[in-house]
Amino acid sequence: MAKRVVTRDALTLEDRLVWLNRTTKVVKGGRRFGFAALVVVGDRKGVVGFGLGKAAEANIAINKGIEAAKKNLYRVPLRGTTLPHMVTVKYESTRLVLRPAAPGTGLIAGGAVRAVLEVLGVQDVLAKVIGSSNPHNVVRATFKALMQVEDAASVAQRRGISLQKVFHGVYEPINPGESNAAS
Repeated sequence: MAKRVVTRDALTLEDRLVWLNRTTKVVKGGRRFGFAALVVVGDRKGVVGFGLGKAAEANIAINKGIEAAKKNLYRVPLRGTTLPHMVTVKYESTRLVLRPAAPGTGLIAGGAVRAVLEVLGVQDVLAKVIGSSNPHNVVRATFKALMQVEDAASVAQRRGISLQKVFHGVYEPINPGESNAAS
């Protein structure tokens, strides 16, 4: 699957802090603190990105994460307020299932997956994280899953068939007199 990279010209992006980690290094003069911020950005219309920023102060780390996320944007095809189809992925020891839901269901997802899907603009989806719930792995698994999402038109073009066959899975008989019913 080819990456769907987006340039950030004329995009209004919203950012969301997923995880802020504080680290400590003990030195001769005392303790030195550092911060790592995992941030996602999106326009709520199908464009999303994530970034990691590290600095000695939390605000600087968050700003670095936002800038890194803006350099790493992807477009994801949506179907209304949900995803076009179900996706299951594995990243490291994290397994993630994203399942489309009917309008009005809401965003049934937790933690890092919820943050990514909210800034993406998805409102109706069921998500389940199985295995490691490490925020870094969960965000990367979510992006891996979103990169596998395809709309019906691209599937039809890739397969070289009509859009109707993608939706209906029409069975064409080999012999003109043969029926579609199973014998």
